[in-house]
Amino acid sequence: MFGVIEGTGFEVIDPSFEACFVGHARVERLWTGARWSEGPVWFAAGRYLLWSDIPNNRILRWDETDGSVSVFRAPSNNTNGHTFDRQGRLVSCEHLGRRVTRTEHDGSITVIADRYDGKRLNSPNDVVVKSDGSIWFTDPSYGILMDYEGARADSEIGACHVYRVSPKGEIAIAADDYLKPNGLAFSPDESLLYIADTGATHHENGPKHIRRHSVAPDGTLSGGEVFATCTEGLFDGFRCDTDGRIWTSAADGVHCLDTTGKLIGKVHIPEMVANVCFGGPKLNRLFICGTTSLYSIYLNVNGVSPL
Repeated sequence: MFGVIEGTGFEVIDPSFEACFVGHARVERLWTGARWSEGPVWFAAGRYLLWSDIPNNRILRWDETDGSVSVFRAPSNNTNGHTFDRQGRLVSCEHLGRRVTRTEHDGSITVIADRYDGKRLNSPNDVVVKSDGSIWFTDPSYGILMDYEGARADSEIGACHVYRVSPKGEIAIAADDYLKPNGLAFSPDESLLYIADTGATHHENGPKHIRRHSVAPDGTLSGGEVFATCTEGLFDGFRCDTDGRIWTSAADGVHCLDTTGKLIGKVHIPEMVANVCFGGPKLNRLFICGTTSLYSIYLNVNGVSPL
């Protein structure tokens, strides 16, 4: 079986992809009405999903129990990527605030990082938390290049880096050789860190790939070879399943990459995709942030639990 399976959204490029999906499953559009959807994160205890509508300066909330959508926070400082920490608290990247924050259980906001070496960050984009409690985030300049997703400003740092905040709260550069670092995710055993570079948005013949780094116990990165190059648009946000495959956003939907970086299949979406996450009680439901809409599809794989 190769090619697009009529009515499902699945496209089989390599036979190994057939084991990843349920043949009668279908892409569902859960909601529409955003300007640029990003940063989905699943909260299992409450059975809801949060995601960002960046230009509309709000965080939205989809409730699994009744399918309703409400505004979780507005204004949101043009939040982009989200995750949660080991204590179940929301961790967010803010374009307008130029910072990474944590929402405490009482609703108050704690700043995790807003400066490096005394200089303001550019516009934190995406974030992950490692099992040791360290927080890793990317800091491209998209939120300061225009007013649409933040506020136009000069970069104080003068470059776009990947940062690590230690469990003690100390910020350090984890990688400094990216043009526009974007989405990032750990492999299931956390021995590898994958980072997207979307430098092609503002640099002719710039990168549009995901790179792969080895992670040392002290958080030091090595390697950094190109893992996969996007064939449709750009890779943005992505997540790993428990077998190490990467499910990543692209211009024509979601691309599934095996552990060698080979494109084995796609989930076609009728608009550009920015980010994805696994959710549902068994983490076998992929939530997909299209440009204006929230989609989902059930898979025959399970996402890596953030906890």
